[in-house]
Amino acid sequence: MLIYMLAVMGYFVYQIIRKKNKAQYVLLASAYITGAEVFLRMTKAFIFYETGKYAVMFFMLLGMLYLGFKKNAFPYIIYILLLLPAVFISMDVIAFDANFRNTVLFNLSGPLCLTFAAIFCFGRTIHLQDFLKVLDYIVYPIISMVVYITLYTPNIQDVITGTASNSAMSGGYGPNQAATILGLGFFILFSRLLIPYKNILVHWTMMFLMIVMAYRALLTFSRGGVLVSVFMCLAFLFIIYLSTGLKTKAKISVKVLAIIGVTLLVWTYTIIQTGGLIGNRYANEDALGREKDDVTTGRIDLLSMEIDAFKENPVFGIGVGQGKFQFMEEMGVTSASHNEISRMLSEHGLFGILALLVLLFAPLITKINGRKNIYFYPFIIFWGLTIITTSMRIAAPAFIYALCLLNLDYAPKKKPALHRK
Repeated sequence: MLIYMLAVMGYFVYQIIRKKNKAQYVLLASAYITGAEVFLRMTKAFIFYETGKYAVMFFMLLGMLYLGFKKNAFPYIIYILLLLPAVFISMDVIAFDANFRNTVLFNLSGPLCLTFAAIFCFGRTIHLQDFLKVLDYIVYPIISMVVYITLYTPNIQDVITGTASNSAMSGGYGPNQAATILGLGFFILFSRLLIPYKNILVHWTMMFLMIVMAYRALLTFSRGGVLVSVFMCLAFLFIIYLSTGLKTKAKISVKVLAIIGVTLLVWTYTIIQTGGLIGNRYANEDALGREKDDVTTGRIDLLSMEIDAFKENPVFGIGVGQGKFQFMEEMGVTSASHNEISRMLSEHGLFGILALLVLLFAPLITKINGRKNIYFYPFIIFWGLTIITTSMRIAAPAFIYALCLLNLDYAPKKKPALHRK
């Protein structure tokens, strides 16, 4: 798999250098890495854990070297500069045996990835058909991941004995990240149900894969990625329904009724396969049907600690990566925060709040100023909800956020004229 990853990197670098439409290939390369990141992690194909984010940054930087970037993208330079004070604080308090890359860069790789991607995408216009191709390049490696999980998953009844998130059903990897990327794949294919592929065989093959992705996402027992995809689908459906004529609305209504029916079938099948435990999971019950006290599975306690840390250090925060050590000291928890927003508050203080405001208002202002992008609101929803449930541990929220900044050209794409010799 390491050879496969290197081959992918080499192929896209060659295409970006060689092709005239460099912006399109930068986006295709970043899209493929974004879709493949979790799959490559679970198959141990990366050189180090954050390779996916750094690969996206590399492609975006390569694109900027060739094409430059818009000066109006300065809010994202301000955003990353606002995060620097906490880095200096962390360097002062970091333990002597702590690795700088694991402590600081682990938490900054997501924001850095978002910065590079946003600066490259800001102010660029791309044709709708080219944009849909970018989304396809996210889906392709997710399909490979689904095949891998399906082939290497043990017997469902043997490994699903409770209602906790299940790594065995997630390719032996983190269920929350697997569910997030599967949910993203499901949404993209759902959007293509409403914006069909031109080839009928391809279209119905993709619709079948959409159903499989939904099923595999449910089997991870991680609710975050599944619920985020549902909100995205509802937002996209609402937008496209309002922006179409009566005849198209009728076609969409039929498709929606069909997808509701298929969803009920998938849910029923999953309940049967899991012995009813998936129903308990979404009802916040344990395997015996008893209601759990904490629907957030302990995350509310981590959130409370991060808020307390912000109150104690409201201006500069406690330093990048220091929240993990605080969790370890006070609660014995060794993992980093799942919530990027609360992490920004505790580790960056007031500067973190300002950075979040930049991320929130910069795309909204572009939208108000007339930026056309039918995927804008679903993708903003994905970014906002994903960083709350999964933080920025994968490249997906950063890259999907950047796609919100693109302006889509909906005019029919002109075919190249044929020249006779």
